[in-house]
Amino acid sequence: MDVKDRSELAVSKIAAAIGEPARASILYCLMDGHARTSTELATVAQVSPSTASAHLNRLRAERLVKVLVQGRHRYYSLEGRAVAKALEGLLVLAGGARDTFVPNTPSRLRLARTCYDHLAGTVAVGLHDRFQELGWLSAGSRTDEDGYGVSVAGAKAFEALGIDLMATRMLRRRFAYACLDWSERRPHIGGALGAALLAAALKKRWLTRDLDSRALGVTNLGRREMLGRFGLNLNLTNSSLNFVVS
Repeated sequence: MDVKDRSELAVSKIAAAIGEPARASILYCLMDGHARTSTELATVAQVSPSTASAHLNRLRAERLVKVLVQGRHRYYSLEGRAVAKALEGLLVLAGGARDTFVPNTPSRLRLARTCYDHLAGTVAVGLHDRFQELGWLSAGSRTDEDGYGVSVAGAKAFEALGIDLMATRMLRRRFAYACLDWSERRPHIGGALGAALLAAALKKRWLTRDLDSRALGVTNLGRREMLGRFGLNLNLTNSSLNFVVS
């Protein structure tokens, strides 16, 4: 079998994987960039959990989806931008449109909460995205694909927040990585840097802890500081945010 035959066979296998209706439903459900559990995807595809697992295994075998394990939970997402681009092209041909992810997390938890020892929720995801836009986070090593380093500009910014990066790096844990957010289904910053960021925000009274849950309150001071320092404009009425472009 020559290269041309192998390529055509690979294309036919991928096409067959996408072409099954339940698997297509799963793939297009993941097109919004948000990860979902197999139980959620079974509901979307209108199949049993065991059948959904079989479909997901097939999609993983063809490298169309990937899985992220966090504790007892397994979250599935598209393998990458190339897969999304191919699916988008098929949507154009089909003349369809995709639905958007609508979280059903209680608003007091969705805006800001603790994820073990670091910040999570809408605010955390917004900070993660903003730090990347500002160039403060750099890519991790080849052996730590979802990990982050800190750029020179980022080091200055985090030090200005009172975070001792040298001490943070010396802790016996991962320095920083993309932690999938439960409610937003997009990454926030986990690891030692994420914990240090939460500690700094609490110390500066940007955030307050809820006494009976993981929820965190955003103070007026925190709202002003996040806007002034990071260009992150919080709308506390509907738990949304937007960036102020400088």
